[in-house]
Amino acid sequence: MEFIKNVIRGITIGIANVVPGVSGGTIMVSLGIYDELLQAVTGFFRHKKESILKLFPYLFGMGIGIICLSFMIGYLFENFPFQTAMLFIGLIFGGVPLIWRKVSRGYPMVPELALFLGFFCLMIGMQFLGKGSEQVLAAGPGTAVKLFAVGLAAAATMVIPGVSGSMLLMALGYYTPVIDHINAFVVAVVMLDAGTAWYCLVLLVPFGCGVLGGIFLVAKLMEYLLCRFERLTYWAIFGLLAASPVAILGKIPLRGTSPAVIAWGVMLFSVGAVVTGLLAGET
Repeated sequence: MEFIKNVIRGITIGIANVVPGVSGGTIMVSLGIYDELLQAVTGFFRHKKESILKLFPYLFGMGIGIICLSFMIGYLFENFPFQTAMLFIGLIFGGVPLIWRKVSRGYPMVPELALFLGFFCLMIGMQFLGKGSEQVLAAGPGTAVKLFAVGLAAAATMVIPGVSGSMLLMALGYYTPVIDHINAFVVAVVMLDAGTAWYCLVLLVPFGCGVLGGIFLVAKLMEYLLCRFERLTYWAIFGLLAASPVAILGKIPLRGTSPAVIAWGVMLFSVGAVVTGLLAGET
């Protein structure tokens, strides 16, 4: 049962990482698994067996979420944007009680409040990043180096709670090309089209290597910060989390939203919060 629960957590994290404005790191914090996953990543070379056993169900679930369910999430955001956004906001805010316990011991100090406000404003400011012109991917050494660097940067933002790797990819113009090649690879595998599958892999492997490298490097940094400055770090994370609704709803046209749609959104927010509570063991 714990394995299945962790796979479902991984699916949630994977879906979050492909939705612009939503952070997989925030979902990890909301689920109460951020610290242990950081330790499993940073301790991989010292405790390979333990780390693999810990990470495998999450990575398996993330693969399902990214490869299989990104089609469905894209459809839902296109046809039911407000309701889908509220579901993700509920998934994030379902973990607020767990995070609040980490920052609520005693009165907040001035540096903690400054970090909260600073990262809250940073998250709001990121919404003004424009969408970069779409990059055209062609197999070659230059493209491989660029994709590795983009994967490195995107993974860094994926690990930091509150910061959306997908949003960064959109700003750089790589979001749609990468997603399109992932989808094309899946279709090629299903259709047994080896040529197309191989071509997609040539482009996706450098990006994937960059993602793995970025995850490891930033996990090391976050582990250091949580070890030395746990309370300050969680106040910064709390600021990013508090700004998440603005990040998610900021890309959605809200004018003319009907009361019925709002009611559905509120209900799905509640569903998301309950799901996070169940997966985090809070309810």
